[in-house]
Amino acid sequence: MHEERRRRGTAATRPHVFGFNAQEIKALRRLNTPKKIQDFLSGLEMNFELKGDTLMSPRRVLREGKAHCLEGAFLAAAALWIHGKEPLLLDLQSTNDDLDHVVTLFRDRGRWGALSKTNHAVLRYREPVYRSCGELAMSYFHEYFLNDGRKTMRAYSKPFNLKKFGHAWMTSEEDLWSIGEALDASPHIKITTPAILRAMRKADRVEIEAGKIIEWSQD
Repeated sequence: MHEERRRRGTAATRPHVFGFNAQEIKALRRLNTPKKIQDFLSGLEMNFELKGDTLMSPRRVLREGKAHCLEGAFLAAAALWIHGKEPLLLDLQSTNDDLDHVVTLFRDRGRWGALSKTNHAVLRYREPVYRSCGELAMSYFHEYFLNDGRKTMRAYSKPFNLKKFGHAWMTSEEDLWSIGEALDASPHIKITTPAILRAMRKADRVEIEAGKIIEWSQD
């Protein structure tokens, strides 16, 4: 009896509870480590939203084979949850003339790491070496700049747990705008002051050129 219970797992962690079909479960079960999840995210085509804005669920991302940063973060969170980990997001907020970025948090041996879907050479995966989420978030600061060198990261969210939204979001055929809005409105920690901003040095030429490297082209 005890062996059978261990084999089956609990009702909270068995994949079929989340509404995925057999093919989706098979794909997500393979993503049983952060490394495998990140490799999968990196292999997805970039979603350039050529037919309009989207915020696809993990089910739709698996079907379409593409994702932008928040869609990738949702998929990574779902994979972690299926394997018994907390589905936590971290939102990096920027100035109005730049774009926010969202990563998925994970913990290993008491340290924090991050999974990231991005099209650029920066704002990518983080190894689990950070002692706090704040320390991890600040590792992105110097990578966050525009082509004129201005550094634009201004705040980061507290860990945002997707469990509060139940399970249905993972297989929804509708765009997940309400969750995106809730993440944006969640508590954020500011990281600069007006005095710091005035004294801030711009990224230099070699950093700017490196930041222009992309993984996927729209052509």
